[in-house]
Amino acid sequence: MNEITIYQATMGDLDELSVVFDAYRQFYGQPADPDGARKFLRDRLIHRQSIVFTAREEGSGKIVGFTQLYPTFSSISMKETLVLNDLFVKESYRGRGVSHLLMQAAEDYARTTGAKGLALETANDNMKARRLYEKRGFQLETTYLSYYWTTP
Repeated sequence: MNEITIYQATMGDLDELSVVFDAYRQFYGQPADPDGARKFLRDRLIHRQSIVFTAREEGSGKIVGFTQLYPTFSSISMKETLVLNDLFVKESYRGRGVSHLLMQAAEDYARTTGAKGLALETANDNMKARRLYEKRGFQLETTYLSYYWTTP
């Protein structure tokens, strides 16, 4: 396997990154929308509303995965916390440690910026992801219930 480099995405990565982002959305059952994916990522990057770490294969130069963090705040601790909202690795690169590298970049970023920590959600039946998170020291939250309200 060629070496994988992890770095914070810039506007220069937008075109290729948006293709991978659209594949991620399709993985979760959404219809293909390359223009919408590009606009969404562009807006996040321009307005500095998210931090995206990109995994790029050295040999081919291709983006093979990404993770996206959204900053939010904890009123109790009066600190920033980061929501690890998206983590995706192209299917042909899974099982090669790319997700661990992306998680490490997110953890390092949280440490460096003084964030309280990282929060994430995954499906109950996504055992592969749950094993990854638990192996990296994430604790299953059982104290609070999660609710969601959808705009009518």
